Amino acid sequence: MALVRAFKAIRPTKELVEKVAALPYDVMNSEEAREMVVGNEYSFLHIDKAEIDFDKNINVYDEKVYEKARENLNNMISNKTLVKDKQACLYIYKLSMNGRSQTGLVACTSIDEYVSGVIKKHELTREDKELDRIKHVDYCNANTGPIFLAYKEKKEINQVIENWVNHHAPIYDFVSDDQVGHTVWVIEHQDVINELVRHFNEVPSLYIADGHHRNASAVKVGLKRRQENPNYGETCEFNYYLSVIFPDEQLKIMDYNRVVKDLNNLTYDEFMSKVREKFDIEILENQEAFSPKVIHTFGMYLENKWYKLTAKKEIIKENDSVQCLDVSILQNELLQPILGIKDMRTDKRIDFVGGIRGISELTKRVNSGEMKIAFSMFPTSMSELMNVADAGEIMPPKSTWFEPKLRSGIFIHSLE
Repeated sequence: MALVRAFKAIRPTKELVEKVAALPYDVMNSEEAREMVVGNEYSFLHIDKAEIDFDKNINVYDEKVYEKARENLNNMISNKTLVKDKQACLYIYKLSMNGRSQTGLVACTSIDEYVSGVIKKHELTREDKELDRIKHVDYCNANTGPIFLAYKEKKEINQVIENWVNHHAPIYDFVSDDQVGHTVWVIEHQDVINELVRHFNEVPSLYIADGHHRNASAVKVGLKRRQENPNYGETCEFNYYLSVIFPDEQLKIMDYNRVVKDLNNLTYDEFMSKVREKFDIEILENQEAFSPKVIHTFGMYLENKWYKLTAKKEIIKENDSVQCLDVSILQNELLQPILGIKDMRTDKRIDFVGGIRGISELTKRVNSGEMKIAFSMFPTSMSELMNVADAGEIMPPKSTWFEPKLRSGIFIHSLE
């Protein structure tokens, strides 16, 4: 079963929500964040990336940064930029982008269900990134960024949410600078809350779509608080963390493309010969940037030309939920054995380009001389993601890119 719980959100006033709401802390670097907050003292980046309020030379992991995050959060609460709801509620969060929308339930989920595997992951996390968010949550005494979860669509949940949306006015409705629409409703009626809780109790699993580090960190803070408070009860807020939960059918995963700095000391002819052993190669007559339309095909940009690569049948392991993924095929059959990219997490010769930037970004990166070769990918599907998670397996790094991104600062969950 999946446990969802109402909570008293700390959230912006209607007048300031558009200024407060910010992209997640991990989709930009510190310098980009500094540019984003120019002229906006209310941006939640002053909390999520508090290093922007210091000199550029400060270490982003300095204790002063976490102290500043706490100070900024407390100031926004004390000056009524952020206000805590008086009763525990559930919330509906709809994001709209490029003519499509996805509508999720904002609730608290259980650290125990993450530990037991009811909430399933598909990525590994890095200890340094976990430690950063552990400190951030601990100092702020709050979950400041929601976890992006998914579940296999259940019509009863959709009906309750649609009925509420159709009969109630939203509390927030704005379009952010990147042209994403954000609409929020508050569910304060206890009978509707109970109905949604009951329906989610019938959902066997939740899946982390995005935010593995935030999720792991939130859980570790909760477990740490339990050790510090051995007489804790089930109602303690640190037993739960902030999530937005979407039906899988509404979600869109975009391509997550690769660019590499060199050919691993191979000549063009040597490289192409090795690739032909595993892939059929077709030079494209129309030399526009190529975006694959079916699985097991890849775009490749090299020496000012776009090629279509098609994986040969013998290298496709259809019965393995991880090895049959296009990201695995490219890594195992080309990037590692031919280009020498052994660890995508740490190798400085490879970089990743989210599909939101467009395929033309790949051409640009190569033509600039910064990179030597680019690969465009067919997006991983939600069913593939869930199959991997259900099997208890881990996807290769940089397998999924979700759009639109949840905004931080619209909902905050206090651990008190």
